[in-house]
Amino acid sequence: MPKDYTIAAFFAGISGIEEGFHREGAKTIFLCEKDERAKKVLSEHYPDVPIENDIENVKTIPKVDIVTAGFPCQDLSQAGLKKGIDGEQSGLVQHLFRILKSLKKKDLPEWIIIENVSYMISLNSGNAIKYITSEIEKLGYKWGYRVVDARAFGVPQRRLRLLLVASRKYDVRRVLFADDILNPPVDDSIGNIDENIWYGFYWTEGKRGLGWTVNGVPTLKIGSKIGIPSPPAIWDPQSNTFGTPDIKDAERLQGFPEDWTISVTDLPNPRRGDRWHLVGNAVCVNMSHWLASRISNPGDYNEELFKEIHRKKWPKAAYGYEGHVFEVSVGTWPVDNHTEELKEFIKYPLKPLSLKGIKGFYSRAVNSELINYPDRFIKSMEIYIRNKEEQKNELG
Repeated sequence: MPKDYTIAAFFAGISGIEEGFHREGAKTIFLCEKDERAKKVLSEHYPDVPIENDIENVKTIPKVDIVTAGFPCQDLSQAGLKKGIDGEQSGLVQHLFRILKSLKKKDLPEWIIIENVSYMISLNSGNAIKYITSEIEKLGYKWGYRVVDARAFGVPQRRLRLLLVASRKYDVRRVLFADDILNPPVDDSIGNIDENIWYGFYWTEGKRGLGWTVNGVPTLKIGSKIGIPSPPAIWDPQSNTFGTPDIKDAERLQGFPEDWTISVTDLPNPRRGDRWHLVGNAVCVNMSHWLASRISNPGDYNEELFKEIHRKKWPKAAYGYEGHVFEVSVGTWPVDNHTEELKEFIKYPLKPLSLKGIKGFYSRAVNSELINYPDRFIKSMEIYIRNKEEQKNELG
């Protein structure tokens, strides 16, 4: 990637996409973000970059090489509203295409980078990805997308995200599909328990969703609308303890330096979930850095992996142009950056789950008809609950 590549970032959040590209020498010159908390973080790290408040009011942008957009996923995510691309939040991406269509052809960016939840290819028969790829083609771009797992890029967080790359001039296949690990070193099935490693799960769920992750944590989330954080839990079988990670470790799990979001606490009336919201909503920096590195140094792809389809069902990886869509037989691990074990990665003490919290999860777990929890996991919770009750009694 040329060192003078410039970026215009929409739905910038706390700049997860852009930070990955900065590591390859690119520079962000335009930001658009509505959330006041995210804007505080952006202004702290990029004090010289103007920040537009609302994409609906943006008429044009400076000439740039790359346009990025991690547009809101609330209407598209499996855990969210499921309203689809026409939802109030996710539908804002329509303004991105309005802005791009207003540009002269010579001023269009060389690259468009879009990130969102992987569920968007399944929700409403893939209407969201159909809309996005159709609009991109109208602008004269060829496109490709791929669902990838953040664990492939060196962080112990199981975070599946869709990365879409479009270009009018360059071959996106050499970016997205040049790398593939055929047998990723992970197995998240609920089976034998290894006493020497840590496990992640969603402690606020239990009957249906678990998010069980071996040697890692499940996807970091934004928390509740009223500002209550909802970090995943971590279980240490060796000590029979259950806790949640520190926000500094959560930032690191997204590839940011610790305290990247600390400035948000300077805002009036900060809520304890503000930083968790920003981190849970962010793009993993390591993931976007891999993408940027492949744009800098395109690889070779195998044409035998491509098969033209007619979109009855959108695949996890695809390439397309002028109405043609090709399924690409690649997995969610482009590379293996040798993720550190979770217990070695975590630097700060876990916050112990409260007695109320663990008892609530335990009750849901033992009454679940959908998930067969390991006996060792259940017994460990019983030990933890008993110890917490004894501590409570001792304190009177």
